[in-house]
Amino acid sequence: MRRRDLFFATIAIVAAWELLALAIARPIVPPPLEVASAFWRELGRGLPLHFLASLGRVAAGIAVSVLLGVPAGLALGMSKRLDRVFAPLVYILYPIPKVVFVPVLFLVIGIGDFAKVAMIFIILFFQILVLVRDQAKAIPKALIASVRSLGAGRRALFRFVYFPACVPAILTSLRQSVGTAVAVLYIAELFATRWGLGYYIYFQGSTLMDYPAMYAGVVAMSLLGLGLYFGVDYAEKRLCPWLR
Repeated sequence: MRRRDLFFATIAIVAAWELLALAIARPIVPPPLEVASAFWRELGRGLPLHFLASLGRVAAGIAVSVLLGVPAGLALGMSKRLDRVFAPLVYILYPIPKVVFVPVLFLVIGIGDFAKVAMIFIILFFQILVLVRDQAKAIPKALIASVRSLGAGRRALFRFVYFPACVPAILTSLRQSVGTAVAVLYIAELFATRWGLGYYIYFQGSTLMDYPAMYAGVVAMSLLGLGLYFGVDYAEKRLCPWLR
């Protein structure tokens, strides 16, 4: 995606927002300039701390899901026996909307940060597991046989064949899941916390009724999601140059 296209897309969104604010003409939809002023003001009133709290939870969820989901997906993709055993379980659990597990997690492990990170982990884990497994299974058998003929064992196959071939699938799964993870983070941060963008947005809009500040929180959460998305794009350019 070219920067010029992103710039014009941003201008179009801001223009549509301005027109919507003029059409509704109510405090619940403030114009972009008012929100920008509130965003600048809230930077000195704790908004960065809320942003960092949310970023920490998302980053922890992503890190744990990659550390566990990638080896699990590779194990299933490399072993027909393991895949035969666990495939039915994955087939049943993968399509279930993971948001339904929010109240279950809160009841079982409490409502602290661990539950919020666990919720993000559940969303990303199955995405990574399934895409990595399918990518590993799609590697041509002739390629694996040729590498084995050179004396490569299971560890060498993992390092030089399976893992490099599955890096694009890992990044694709992260790209697909970032928006959902941030959305679930908003829901999770409505409960028993004083720090986080979800709490900040709800508190500003429902308690203080400071709508410009509320939209400033929405912008901050949007920047969080965009930053993660662009981060995955950057990682793909560095780790998978052959895709470009």
